[in-house]
Amino acid sequence: MLGDRKLGEWMTATLEGRALPETQPIANGSLHHLGPGILELIPDHPNEQARACIFSVGIHGNETAPIELLDTCLTKVMEERIALGAPVLMILGNLEAIHAGQRFITTNLNRLFRRDLTEAGKEPDRARELMTSVDDFRQRHGERSVLHYDLHTAIRDSRYPRFVVSPFADTPVEPAQWHWLTAADIQAVLHQHQHSWTFSHYTRHYHGGQAFTLELGRALPFGHNDLAPLAPMGDLLTALIEGREPRGADPSRMRFFRVEQEVMRHARDFRLCFADDTPNFTEFAPGTLLAEDAHAGETRVGDHSLGVVFPNADVEVGARAALLVKNEEPPEV
Repeated sequence: MLGDRKLGEWMTATLEGRALPETQPIANGSLHHLGPGILELIPDHPNEQARACIFSVGIHGNETAPIELLDTCLTKVMEERIALGAPVLMILGNLEAIHAGQRFITTNLNRLFRRDLTEAGKEPDRARELMTSVDDFRQRHGERSVLHYDLHTAIRDSRYPRFVVSPFADTPVEPAQWHWLTAADIQAVLHQHQHSWTFSHYTRHYHGGQAFTLELGRALPFGHNDLAPLAPMGDLLTALIEGREPRGADPSRMRFFRVEQEVMRHARDFRLCFADDTPNFTEFAPGTLLAEDAHAGETRVGDHSLGVVFPNADVEVGARAALLVKNEEPPEV
């Protein structure tokens, strides 16, 4: 499962199903094991400006670089190389899928984070467990602003290997986030155009938090990730764990996009009309045929060019097969 990569004690024990102590003292605070793959770090003396931070990884089991990145941060806390100054909830998401090296076991966990969820099964049960963990964490630290970074990697290459998806919600994005994410070497921003029941959307929609899905390169097995390009992202996580103001940079360095349309798979007889290895954010000219569906018919680009993000013809019937996106001017910050 882990290849040549050795993870720290908490993640290794969690993935191996070993019991962990409910509470563990550390320098400047304590660790609290709230359930399988759910860990809360509580500082003895949180910094005044500290946020209540949620960092989640492994919502898709084959996306391993974020797991290694967060494990590095936790190891540094344990070794007293990071001084804990903020309450932090660390979540290792789809444990069974991580162990199997698969995206999911029965269904995509990152489409299930809604409070009216009625489905049964492994992923729905885990979604309910994780939603409850966020609700409880928010209640425990209600006096602080909540921030949730859900860390992923994409299944294909991208013109912008590191990009952030900003969920659709009434809560506006704080300008500081664009400065922090730019300094973390995030290259592009994609604004969602409607509710999409992802984990980051849950925190933004239900708790009014600053919440984002971050795509940090391409999905690779454990032991095959180059974490060097993610060092600036590691610096951002470190600053937040320490409860201090992260470094910022000019957001005009990032490209901004907004979703214009979703391509849905309505029938088993469905195909995307471009190569399987087409990178995210590839642009298609007006009139280009993008998809054919036995029930919905053709999907073509309209009267202006659109980029394609997250194309995947193998999704379940009824699921999203691609996002079509348009360029947008950077925000004035």
